[in-house]
Amino acid sequence: MARVASGLERILDDDRALRGRRVGLIANPTAVDFELRHAADLLAARSGVTLTALFGPEHGVRGDAQDMIGVGAAVDARTRLPVHSLYGHDAASLAPTAAMLDDVDVLVYDVQDVGSRYYTFVWTMVLAMRACARAGKAFVVLDRPNPIGGALVEGGAIAPGHDSFVGLVSCPNRHGLTAGEIARWRAAEEQLDLELEVVGMTGWRRDMMFGDTGLPWVMPSPNMPTVDTALVYPGMCLVEGSELSEGRGTTRPFELAGAPELDGHALAEALAELPGARFRPVTFTPTFQKHAGQACGGVQIHVTDARTFRPYLTGVAWLRAARGLLGDRFAWRTRAYEFVDTIPAIDLLTGSAQVREGIDAGASIADLAASWAVAEGEFVDARRPHLLY
Repeated sequence: MARVASGLERILDDDRALRGRRVGLIANPTAVDFELRHAADLLAARSGVTLTALFGPEHGVRGDAQDMIGVGAAVDARTRLPVHSLYGHDAASLAPTAAMLDDVDVLVYDVQDVGSRYYTFVWTMVLAMRACARAGKAFVVLDRPNPIGGALVEGGAIAPGHDSFVGLVSCPNRHGLTAGEIARWRAAEEQLDLELEVVGMTGWRRDMMFGDTGLPWVMPSPNMPTVDTALVYPGMCLVEGSELSEGRGTTRPFELAGAPELDGHALAEALAELPGARFRPVTFTPTFQKHAGQACGGVQIHVTDARTFRPYLTGVAWLRAARGLLGDRFAWRTRAYEFVDTIPAIDLLTGSAQVREGIDAGASIADLAASWAVAEGEFVDARRPHLLY
């Protein structure tokens, strides 16, 4: 099987965009070539390219920090380069400062995304693009596959005032774009005065799942261990907006979800008609985060057909079923979420109050799905000029 060549591999074949320039690199453990050599090592060793600094998105350059844990500045143990954190302890820490870019002529972005709006890496990229536009620095995206495919779009728009770091700009929860396409989209929509180059992949098609690419999977974050996790994430990340467990603290986060006193068999039965998956009743005990050390009833999602499976529909249906089974014992998260404490987390995740209010009112899954159908079609049209593949 012919494999996909990533943007990193392609720039190593032709590095004119970097040669003779001081380079900053936004990266995490996924920034590797086919032989699992890291971009920082490859660029640092390259003659004619001067790597001056590393920039870490959420979870850090080496990917060891848990979700929503601030990371400080450091010196990278491997390259001995300064590491600037783009995920600290407040919203101001999410974008590079002018001082961070002083020793940079071109900022390179090489991070594997997972194809879901909540995953913060692409918003780190957009904030960095804006900072480079202000500072007169060039920006290069080394593109990588959307691991859950680029054909399907699923989920609603973001209502005014509901933008956050899990949705910096309005787009469906499953957007079907690569990082390079998001960069092109935002540069055009925001009319950024930016020298932008996207080093595209060869061999990738929109209908490909990650297993079709021939590329190695590297965990982009501690709770994204497999491609299976990425496939369910556009829906099951919604559980973060409740006080139920999304399976963090287990070996199968997001595939496992539940809560104490939740009847896994009843939940599995309520979800049985959803397409592309089977739902196995389970009991699991998280080792950390929500309900740590407590036995939780719930289900494990077993995707049987990735092309018919609808993760966002599944996540909304999961919350609706759990809400019905738990009644007054069900609670939405009201604590601060991604630096926002004035809007419920579930509203940030879904983009508005509509899904939460519909679930609380007992709306059918068909009515809930109808609420985001128009936004899907509008985004498919809006993204078309920016597609690379």
